[in-house]
Order: sequence, then structure tokens, then C-alpha cells
Amino acid sequence: MALLQEWRDVAYSQEADKAQLQKFWTNYFLIEKGIYEKLLANPDEVVRGTVKDLADKFEVEVMTMVGFLDGINDSLKVQNPIEEMDENTEVNLGFDKELLYKNMVDAKADWLYELPQWDEIFPEEKKKELYKEQKKSGTIVKGAKIGRNDPCPCGSGKKYKHCCGRNK
Repeated sequence: MALLQEWRDVAYSQEADKAQLQKFWTNYFLIEKGIYEKLLANPDEVVRGTVKDLADKFEVEVMTMVGFLDGINDSLKVQNPIEEMDENTEVNLGFDKELLYKNMVDAKADWLYELPQWDEIFPEEKKKELYKEQKKSGTIVKGAKIGRNDPCPCGSGKKYKHCCGRNK
């Protein structure tokens, strides 16, 4: 079984009781925060190695590193083959700073996007701009509704009800 599937079986277990899962995720988020603190301290360095090497480098278990790789994968410049990876798969942590920040906002991970290391990467205005951009991206804006007696938007000069709105 691939490592990612093992991770997901544990992390999203239907059999585990709520208290157990709560403890699991609380512990994971603390570890994740520590890894991000190290990565963001030197954001331009692309960390590379096998899954096992990175787990050793960040002093975490291999399965925890698999969970971290799953979480950061969408923010990487070159995504890792997380679906098929094992302990010896070569991976990289070369992330796009803006995309990573936005993904943290999207995940509502305030303990990550409020890390002090971001202050060294982006000025306050840029962080606010990225935050607003991400929040707006999930907002659906509907256009104005066309009334039955309004002129048809196709430009025919007819009323909407006699033109494009006839079969609606």
C-alpha cells in the first residue's frame, strides 16, 4: 500500500473515536507548524531528498512527513508524486510563496499564515492583499437578472421574453 493511503487511513479514520482524532490532529498541527517555521526561515532554499531523509531532517516520523507532503503539494512549483511515493521517493519542497500563503488562508490555518516568518517574506500590505485575494476567489458573484420586459442582451432590439427568453 502506498504511504499516502496509509496516512489517509489513519488521519481520516472512521473507526477512531473523536477524542483520538482530535488529539492526532492537534499533535500533527504542532509538528506541521514547526516544519513551516524552519522552511519559511529560508524561503528561497529548495529542500530536497527522499521522504525518509526529510523526515529525519525535520525530526518527524515518516508518516507525519507524508501528511506534510500531502498538505504542501498544491503549493509547490513542481508537485511531488505523492500518490505513488514510498520512503525512498525523491521529493522537493520548492514552494511558491504567494500560493502557499493563499492555500494556508484557504485552509483557514491561521496558526500557519500568521507565523512571524511571513513578516520577513511579505510586507503587511502584501499579506493583506493576498488574504483578500484568496477570500474573494471563493465568492460567487451572480450577474444582474434579466427582466422579462427588458431589451434582450443579444442586441436584437426585441424584448427578452420575445427573443432569447422565449423558451425559458
